[in-house]
Order: sequence, then structure tokens, then C-alpha cells
Amino acid sequence: LIVHQLTGLTDYEKMRAKMLAELGYNVFALDIYGKGIRPQPPESAKMSGKFKEDRDLFRTRLNDGLAILKGLPQTDADRIAAIGYCFGGTGVLELARSGADVAGVVSFHGGLGTPTPEDASNIVCEVMVLHGAVDPYVPVDEVKAFHAEMLDANVAYTFTAYPDAVHAFTQKMAGDDPSKGAAYQEAADLASWDAMQTFFHRLFE
Repeated sequence: LIVHQLTGLTDYEKMRAKMLAELGYNVFALDIYGKGIRPQPPESAKMSGKFKEDRDLFRTRLNDGLAILKGLPQTDADRIAAIGYCFGGTGVLELARSGADVAGVVSFHGGLGTPTPEDASNIVCEVMVLHGAVDPYVPVDEVKAFHAEMLDANVAYTFTAYPDAVHAFTQKMAGDDPSKGAAYQEAADLASWDAMQTFFHRLFE
């Protein structure tokens, strides 16, 4: 399951879906916003904020997408993982916090905060967070709170922070100027994709 970044389902997620398919995975790219809703900044922040402020709605959309993936004839319902980018990275963590029956989730440069950290007790899967070490959109206190949340709930999780990487480090459309707070970094992009594959191999093989 792939969950998109804040501008909605785009060619970027479709590219990642193709990359996963070429590795042999069955993929469903979820559209949280709905058909034809592709907001650009600053409207995209308002749209993504709607779901971050209403986590029940967010979790409902995420689990609806998971149900579609589980219903596909190519899907092994016992061997499912979810990945997400930025807004979608926040999303897969919320999917896990909802108690979704998946093997693992991978958050790429996603927000880590939640208004209900106690919901980590619902997590039944492994969690992987791939984070930009100097991401200005995820404050240090948010990172610390996430670690505390996972540890308090005894969640099996892996957290990797890539040096000098800011927000959106896997996305070339973010540009190459880290001073803007979001920028592509090839080293972190390649390393995080490799980390995800290693994670999947351990979960599924």
C-alpha cells in the first residue's frame, strides 16, 4: 500500500508503485483526497491539515485503501506492508496506530506526531521510520516524543536519520536547495529505498 504526499496521488507515487511492482510486489496506491483533488501549495497544506486534524477520518480513509488492497486477487492478505511519503509517512504511522493488520509500515520523511500517543498500544506490526536528520518540519521534540511513544508501547521499530537530509529527501521535484527545508538528496533516497527492501525481505521471505 502506498500513501501519497500532501499534493495527492501523483506521478511520483505511480513511479514508486512501478518500482515496487518490478521487485515483484502487488501494489495499490491509495488516494486519500479523492478523484481529481490535487491541491497545490498553499491549498495542499490546508487539505493535508484537514486529515491531520481529524485522525479518525484519516484512519478511515487509510483502512478503506487497505481493504481494497486486501480484496485484490493478487494480494496475500497475510503479507502486506504500507509505505508513505511526507503526509503519507504520517499516514502509515496512523494506519499502524489504528491497529491495522499489516506486517509492517515504512514512513519516508513523514511527520511523527500524534494527538493520541497512547494509541501506539494498538500497533501489531513492525514500524520503520526513514527520516531526514535536519528536517525542519519535524522538530527535535517531535522525534523524541515518537521514540518515547514507541518504547512505552513496546513497539518493534527502526529509526534511521540520514545526515544532512531535510524534508522530502526522496523527491526530485523538491529541488536541490536544502536551505528551503525540503530538497532531494540522492544518497538518502538510495539508502532509504535499500533499507525498505531489506525490511520487506525480512518480513516476507
